[in-house]
Amino acid sequence: MTPNLCIKCKGKGLCGRPYCPILEKFKSIESVVPKSSGDTSIFGASPPSVFVGRHNYPNVMAGPMIPPQLCGDDAMQLEDPKALLKMNIQDVIASRSQLVRASTGISVKNARTPDNPLIEKSQELALSKKPVDTEAWFNKPISNKLKFDNVLTPMGPSGDLRKFDITENPKVPKKVDSLVYDDDALAKDAISELWDGNIPAEHISRLLSIGLLGQERKLVPTRWSITAVDDMVGKDLLAEIRDYQQLSEVTVFSGGVFGNHFEIILIPRMFSFELIEVWMPRTVWSGGSTWIEADHEGFGGKTKYSNLAGGYYAARLGALEYLKSIRRQATIFMVREIRPEYWAPLGVWVVREGVRKAFSKEPEKFGSTEHAIANISSRLKTDRSKWMAQAAMLPDIRFQRTLDSFF
Repeated sequence: MTPNLCIKCKGKGLCGRPYCPILEKFKSIESVVPKSSGDTSIFGASPPSVFVGRHNYPNVMAGPMIPPQLCGDDAMQLEDPKALLKMNIQDVIASRSQLVRASTGISVKNARTPDNPLIEKSQELALSKKPVDTEAWFNKPISNKLKFDNVLTPMGPSGDLRKFDITENPKVPKKVDSLVYDDDALAKDAISELWDGNIPAEHISRLLSIGLLGQERKLVPTRWSITAVDDMVGKDLLAEIRDYQQLSEVTVFSGGVFGNHFEIILIPRMFSFELIEVWMPRTVWSGGSTWIEADHEGFGGKTKYSNLAGGYYAARLGALEYLKSIRRQATIFMVREIRPEYWAPLGVWVVREGVRKAFSKEPEKFGSTEHAIANISSRLKTDRSKWMAQAAMLPDIRFQRTLDSFF
């Protein structure tokens, strides 16, 4: 097993082992999980949250996630990135471990007319923007094991769902209500409208995952739905941004969260995007060595799935949000340096929020791209020669003049 394979795999089983040895070490954290006393039922307010697995696709496990005994704001913070950002990594894990994955087997094709009332109730739950009081009964006591993943936020125990009830009416935004019942709208158009209607990404991916959007509806594994929403919203923003005027100055943003540090250079050119990931030694996946990889796209956008997986689309979305806010287009060069402080996987939302955090800071302006590169190099802990060797677009940008520079 090599560090490179571990970073590319991130627990997906590419090494052929039945269990990921890196994720297995987090079993020591299971002391934060409230132990089951043998009860086979729980009551609590779902944040709201649902989970659709990917194993054995297209026959998957799906259902609600419920924190026993929690209600109101205490439950809501388990799904709210802004609340999670105020915690440290250990506290995020401890909080999220309260969510019990209550699941039942279903074919992904049965989303429109589920023959399983447990999934129908889960769909009703997913509509809500506020926590919903729920009660669940299981076939046997829940299993006290945490679930970690490179895309998903940590989750707590799991149980084989026998019965599930919602004990109050979900609070459904009007925009959600109208698009969920619009069978003629394509999923990508529905997602675009929801985003424009200020529906959070977490709510949109929940609706997509549980099979409530689009014409040909089906359940979508949660990890896939998160990246799909980031990608589709990003493409939608990009279609608008391509018509904007170019940025006027080379601009640098810097910041991050949970040991994920971002250095971002915006260059006055037509849109293109490049992301370099640097996993320093002793981070969650890297072992004792540094791992660096990159991906990029030009003005026409990306046609193939990124080798950097969901983090690529989450980072791009954060940058495109900023460009839309200032109504400018630019070439975006970004370095994500993952430092040893990031010792447990918290999910791809960390990337999205880390980029947003960087763009919320006051930027620095420079007269040239070369000066900007020197500036970000002073804050990155990895030697400049190592990550610059992976840059595909930046060398040309540094030395190639554009036509408008002559006027």
